[in-house]
Amino acid sequence: MTRLTIVFDNYAFLEGFPTLWGFACFVETPETAFLFDTGSNGRVLLRNLDRLGIDPKKAEALIISHPHWDHIGGMDSILEVHPDLKLFVPESLSPRLIRDLRTLSAGVTVIGETPTELMPGIFSTGVMGEIGEQAAVIETEKGSAVLTGCAHPGIADIAARAVGISGSPVELLAGGFHLMNADAGEISAVIDALEKLKIRNVCPTHCTGDPAINQFARHFGNRFIRGGTGRTIELL
Repeated sequence: MTRLTIVFDNYAFLEGFPTLWGFACFVETPETAFLFDTGSNGRVLLRNLDRLGIDPKKAEALIISHPHWDHIGGMDSILEVHPDLKLFVPESLSPRLIRDLRTLSAGVTVIGETPTELMPGIFSTGVMGEIGEQAAVIETEKGSAVLTGCAHPGIADIAARAVGISGSPVELLAGGFHLMNADAGEISAVIDALEKLKIRNVCPTHCTGDPAINQFARHFGNRFIRGGTGRTIELL
């Protein structure tokens, strides 16, 4: 079983969690565990992990989607409690930060534009778009799960890249879809593109925006999964 738990978000799925801007997700597979992004505040991230009963030291690696503050803000705190993490970071990250991270972790792998296997069954889409963002593609028995930070390159383009990498249907597309400034027509076009790619389930959160989240909920029905801190999704 593969389990994804949102541990930092500007939405709360469970009551009592702070709603700070940013995103992070803890992923456990039968072979490994990793943290995807770190949100904007490390102290809050660590408190969320503790409240959810997740030991950050279980993570083998930290994958950073892109260099924006709301996804890397908790890096220092995580590395302070778990300096044995392996880091997979996009080439868009500051070279000076990458240099410093090499001294604070178990090693840094810089990801370029080429899709890359990071760990058994865990792939990077490769860096996409002007901002330089990667998404994670996680193989499961039923298909793949795709995790995005903000989807600046376009959520449909990321999903298409993921389908090409895995060669199997996307069982779950989750994370920030970056549609907070999109109008209803633009959101409908994205939904149509995802349907053509046969995306089975969606969990749009973080920077997707309320109007887009509501539109996804109406369209996908029981294939829509509401996000927020504390949401756990299990995939067989």
